[in-house]
Amino acid sequence: MFVMPLAHSARIRRATPIFTRTLDRLFDESLERQSHGTPATGSARAPAMDVVETDAGYAVVFDMPGASKDQLKVSVEGRRVTVETTAQGAERPDGERMLYRERPAARYARTLSLPAEVDHNASQAKFENGVLTLTLVKKALAGATQLQVN
Repeated sequence: MFVMPLAHSARIRRATPIFTRTLDRLFDESLERQSHGTPATGSARAPAMDVVETDAGYAVVFDMPGASKDQLKVSVEGRRVTVETTAQGAERPDGERMLYRERPAARYARTLSLPAEVDHNASQAKFENGVLTLTLVKKALAGATQLQVN
């Protein structure tokens, strides 16, 4: 029997989400290989991401191997940012058929809510070598206004 003591170590508690995500990916990849490269559940993968906050905004980096810039969709609505894509496999010429696949096409989707609203007009997105980098500018808060008393 395997027992992992979680209550006494803060380091283990911080590592638990990483451990869980790693196990989820391991099982997802195993199921995809058994189904010859097609997603077993038809659901999208959640790409790994990093989020960094500055005074001016946020930098969000997603790992999406196999995706292309043309298939990428990024939407910003208030504090909510959604990234979606479908990575399609290479087209096969007539007369060829896939015998074995370990590099399946993947569909990615992830939504996150940030602490402050994002100014989508001033924000930027860059996609290079399977890595999507979002530079999101915080929306300037409207200052206090004075009301005229009649």
